[in-house]
Amino acid sequence: MTGTGSVQFFDAQFRRQYATKDFALNPFELRALPYVEGNVLELGCGLGNLSIGAAEKGARVLALDASPAAIQSLAARAKELRLNIDARCRDLADYAPTGKFDAVVAIGLFMFFPCEVARRQFARALSAVRVGGIAVVNVLIEGTTFMDMFDTERGYCLFREADLPAALDGWQMLDDRVEQFDAPGGTIKRFRTSIARRPAAQRKSP
Repeated sequence: MTGTGSVQFFDAQFRRQYATKDFALNPFELRALPYVEGNVLELGCGLGNLSIGAAEKGARVLALDASPAAIQSLAARAKELRLNIDARCRDLADYAPTGKFDAVVAIGLFMFFPCEVARRQFARALSAVRVGGIAVVNVLIEGTTFMDMFDTERGYCLFREADLPAALDGWQMLDDRVEQFDAPGGTIKRFRTSIARRPAAQRKSP
């Protein structure tokens, strides 16, 4: 996703937020924070506000994003605060996590890839969660009409409303919500956010 319209859109947004020290957790991050601890992978970390919140609780965080502005900001803040955060700039469209994590977080990431890529990367993220670990996934879903942040030439993916719980079938669902927010120009954003714990043994699909 490096260099795409979506990255450029968010790079500009992150620079504005960093300039004004706008580091407040968004509603999805606030709900995720109590579950994010131990060895953490945050995919699409943005400015890293959740990574910082988790590290302040003692987590060890690998934070990845395609936005150079976001990673530069997070690395500087982590160094200043002396937090255990490894912030790296990565194109996450083909990233395959190595090892297992206590928590894998992807808030507002997968919808920026074409659907076949989005579903592959979603599956890779889930496979990186250790037994008993936590997955936090947030995506835009069908019914969303705000398109300004998408690179329409490269492709994007509005997930079906039931996609997340279907993929997490057999996991212990801790929080699962569909939410709708007003967006510019009379448009809307519809999100699904699922927080789930990986079971010791997953139920086999029929």
